[in-house]
Amino acid sequence: MRNDNFVSFEIGKVKHIALIAHDGKKQEIVKWCEKNKEILARHFLCGTGTTARLIAEKTGLPVKGYNSGPLGGDQQIGAKIVEGQIDFVVFLWDPLEAQPHDPDVKALLRIAVVYDIPIANNLATADFMLHSRFMDTVYSRKVENFNKTVQDRVERMKKETP
Repeated sequence: MRNDNFVSFEIGKVKHIALIAHDGKKQEIVKWCEKNKEILARHFLCGTGTTARLIAEKTGLPVKGYNSGPLGGDQQIGAKIVEGQIDFVVFLWDPLEAQPHDPDVKALLRIAVVYDIPIANNLATADFMLHSRFMDTVYSRKVENFNKTVQDRVERMKKETP
């Protein structure tokens, strides 16, 4: 594994799904969860602050809540991705509204890409992902072996340094 360029991770049949929405998109995500309640009930759900609370209250689905996005919730979800505890993200962000925690949002989006986590930023993508054949199966994803990448960089630097 130490010499492999990529490391494989498995997303199980039961997905760990993070649900996040900016204020202008909270009603959309609640309606989407209500519409897809039967599918979502088979998976572990978590979310940030008010979004998690609203989904749980309005749909009856169990949703583990983290902090509100501006208070570190986006960072908490990102940390869970790094720890291998999030498999799938639905993040309805509002592109027409400035967000005070925009750097946190970008960091979360970046870490999802780095760890090859499926992420939907609109309802159409969320529908395609949720109704994909991969929702009911195990899925193997490959992530760059960052330990090897760093090791290779150090070796290159040693060779270049007189």
